[in-house]
Amino acid sequence: MDGRKRENIKPGQHVSIVLKRDQSTGRLSDGIVERILTNSSHHPHGIKVKLVSGDVGRVKEIHD
Repeated sequence: MDGRKRENIKPGQHVSIVLKRDQSTGRLSDGIVERILTNSSHHPHGIKVKLVSGDVGRVKEIHD
């Protein structure tokens, strides 16, 4: 699924995000979405979310 569309992301979903500090390497971190932080319906770099772990980053992959 496309992590650039807000409609594809729901709290409780398992996703992979790129943290701000990992943007240069592209390293992904996995977790469960706690909150969606991006208000717009689309973002070219991925919707920004906060994970249950407290990490904040942009969604790159959505896992089923």
